[in-house]
Amino acid sequence: MQKVNIKFGEWIEEGFNLYKHNFGTLVLASVIALVLSAITIGILTGPMIAGLVILTLQLLRKEEPKPDAGRVFRGFNYFLNSFLFMVIWGLAILIGSFILALFPVIGQLFSLFFAYSAQAFLMFGLYLIVDKQMHFWPASLESIHTVKTNFWPFLGLSVIASVIGSIGAIAFGIGIVLTIPIQVCILAVAYQEIFEEARQPSSPDFTSSAEPL
Repeated sequence: MQKVNIKFGEWIEEGFNLYKHNFGTLVLASVIALVLSAITIGILTGPMIAGLVILTLQLLRKEEPKPDAGRVFRGFNYFLNSFLFMVIWGLAILIGSFILALFPVIGQLFSLFFAYSAQAFLMFGLYLIVDKQMHFWPASLESIHTVKTNFWPFLGLSVIASVIGSIGAIAFGIGIVLTIPIQVCILAVAYQEIFEEARQPSSPDFTSSAEPL
């Protein structure tokens, strides 16, 4: 794959504009997603974030009629692959970070770098699952192959988006419903431009109840 150019300022600005113009819809969808994730002890985190990704991509593409917050439930159409994506990679990152943190002196730094690097490599996984109807594993590999073409700038973008998305956690976790959608919007803008040429002539309507087999 050709080296991908990273447009930090442009993507972040467009992501913020997307968020600002659809503030109410995205925040309400985020509340729904985080509440359902919490009351199911994380089981629905994958499908709910997938639903938030679907909603964000539709808003970015200005689909008509304009989608409402209820579109977040369409993440259930990708339940298995989004669930596996979040659980398998979440556990892998957690275990890897824990092991690295055991090393004296620089273990904590290695652990932090590993976690952020893994997150960067996988940043487009859920977008590929819902937009290209991919299994979690091919979607993960596609994201990794894309990010490794220009790793350090992608790492920077991922860290910036992650920090913005997690800022809300400072206020007893409540504010995260306001900041998580910003992260999703920034990555959606980046995803849209990077994978635009590879998209099908007509984008999926995210309404199918069946997962890709």
